[in-house]
Amino acid sequence: MAKQFKEVHFNLNGRDVTTVVDVRASLTDMLRGDFRMTSVKKGCEVGECGACTVLIDGEAFNSCIYLAVWAEGKQILTLEGLMGPNGELSDIQKAFIDETAVQCGFCTPGFILTATEILNAGVEYTDDELRKLLSGHLCRCTGYENIFRAVKKTMYQRLGKPWPEG
Repeated sequence: MAKQFKEVHFNLNGRDVTTVVDVRASLTDMLRGDFRMTSVKKGCEVGECGACTVLIDGEAFNSCIYLAVWAEGKQILTLEGLMGPNGELSDIQKAFIDETAVQCGFCTPGFILTATEILNAGVEYTDDELRKLLSGHLCRCTGYENIFRAVKKTMYQRLGKPWPEG
C-alpha cells in the first residue's frame, strides 16, 4: 500500500506554519521531525505517560495519539512557545525551578503544559482537584510533591492570594 500525504496548515507557538505529513503520522512525530520541537517527548506512545503533552486550542492533549492531520487549522502550543520574546521563562516555568520540581526533566514539559491549561482556567482548585488534574503524567524521579507545590504556588500567585499557612 502506498503512503498517503496531506498538507497541514496550523499555528505553532504563535506562528502560522505548513507542512506535508504522512496521514498516519502522529502529532508528536510531526512536531519533533518537521519543526524540531524537542520538548515534545516520546515516552509510552500510547497516551499514558504525558511526556508528549501539548496544548491544542488551549486544551492539553497527548500528541502521541493525536494524528498530525488533525492539526489542520488548530493553535498548538509546545513548551518552546511559553517563553517570552527575549527567552524569559513563564511564571510556571520559574515556579518549577524555584520549587526544585525538575529532576531528570523528561516529564517536565508535559507537566508544565498541563499546568498551563489548569492555571489559565483562573480557578482555585483544592489539593485533591489539582492532584487529579495532574494525574495523567508519570514522573519516574518521584518529584510529584515539588511539581504539585510549583503548580499550587503559581495558582495562588495568579489569583492574587497568599500562600496558605500550614
